[in-house]
Amino acid sequence: MLGAIAAAGIGGAAGCTTGNGTETETDGDGGDGGGGSTTSQTTSQADVSASGTVKIGVMQPMSGDLQYYGMQAIWGFLSGLAYKTDTDPLTGVSEGTETIEDGDVTWELVFRDTEFSADKAQTIATNLAQDDEVDALFGGTSSAAAGRIIDTVINTQEVDIPYMAGPAASASITSSSKTCSPQVFRANENTAMDARSGGKYVAEETDVERVFLMGADYSFGRAVVQNYKEVLETNGVEIVGERFVPQGYDEFDGLFQQAVEADAQGVVGGFTVATLPNFLTAAANYDVRVFGGFATEITNSVLGGLLENLLGDDFTAQGMRDAEIGPFTTRYHWNQYDNDINSSFVDMYTSAYGKVPDLFTSGTFTAASSFHQAVHASGSTDGVDLVDAMTGMTVTDTPKGEDGYVFQEYNNQARSEMTVAYPVPTTDEWSDLWGASIQPSDPVSRVDKDQTTIPRGGMDCSL
Repeated sequence: MLGAIAAAGIGGAAGCTTGNGTETETDGDGGDGGGGSTTSQTTSQADVSASGTVKIGVMQPMSGDLQYYGMQAIWGFLSGLAYKTDTDPLTGVSEGTETIEDGDVTWELVFRDTEFSADKAQTIATNLAQDDEVDALFGGTSSAAAGRIIDTVINTQEVDIPYMAGPAASASITSSSKTCSPQVFRANENTAMDARSGGKYVAEETDVERVFLMGADYSFGRAVVQNYKEVLETNGVEIVGERFVPQGYDEFDGLFQQAVEADAQGVVGGFTVATLPNFLTAAANYDVRVFGGFATEITNSVLGGLLENLLGDDFTAQGMRDAEIGPFTTRYHWNQYDNDINSSFVDMYTSAYGKVPDLFTSGTFTAASSFHQAVHASGSTDGVDLVDAMTGMTVTDTPKGEDGYVFQEYNNQARSEMTVAYPVPTTDEWSDLWGASIQPSDPVSRVDKDQTTIPRGGMDCSL
């Protein structure tokens, strides 16, 4: 029962709410990951001499209840740009313009607060592209906001610049023909990568043979369920039931009873914060294992408090293992990668922001790194040239190591490795920088980047 609570709690908050209170992915597509050719263009920033100004519109929620989501995305981006320009990360940023000097190149960052509103994000993106004439756009914590920007700015106007979506995590952004575009890129991991990595681990590393799938009846829940289903069935795990329910649903006892009657050994719960508490309450009453992934500090704070109360004196690493709590997948956390780039990233991020890098930050670091690499590879600061340079790019400097992210040519989604870890009590080393009582353990497994994303044949986007 504890395992069910923990797995669902950690994985379920891989989303959040939109400005009007409805759910949308904010915390984040697989098979062989490729499903077609991807040309790796490992480019050196010294390839071509570049000069001029790169103007980037940065759009994230910088205020309100979900300010932390937007700020960690910005902090990751600023850390990536600082790493590439050999400067210290900007701190104390607010709406307005900041510049970073990088030899003959000036990086001009125009920050705008979306307030987690899709309407405001659309207006901001329009103004940045038309009035401010930026060379690139970056942002969108809400998948609804990212979709709106693509629909109304990138795909419908004569805007010849790249849009780097993220950390908005809906798989459809880069897998649906309605939103994928030669100008739309995403370095951040997405919900399908969560599900496909988790499904692979369940199939290969556990004795679970029968799984019941549950999800919220919209893009987030359907992405989780569909990608788990594909990977589990491919690896011989039987799907014994599949149910979708409205957001805020609170009659889970009936669904769990159906799972038990179907002889399910495990349950996948594709839910976010609006539905998760009801799901957890019911899960505690049934002897099934529930799968998920680690989310942000906010979710881990809530879950850690719950586990402390439930386990009491057994709130230890071994106690959680004995209670079958975990393991879970993670897109990125600060202690999952041991390389020089990540060590520098953790050091500069903690020094600048008083926090360890969180779930979104590796993807947004890589977004900045890819912009910088594109400028120096193309020798240009023009948006159209950045699009060409980033298409198929292998990003050299990333927190997951050198060449850790590759933009797939067929949909401009970056593939990257995912890890699997157990929850453990937060160590003294990190307690002042991580506001949750649980943290991921050292990785117990890694899922290679060629196995984490939706293959070409699994989507209706083909660039």
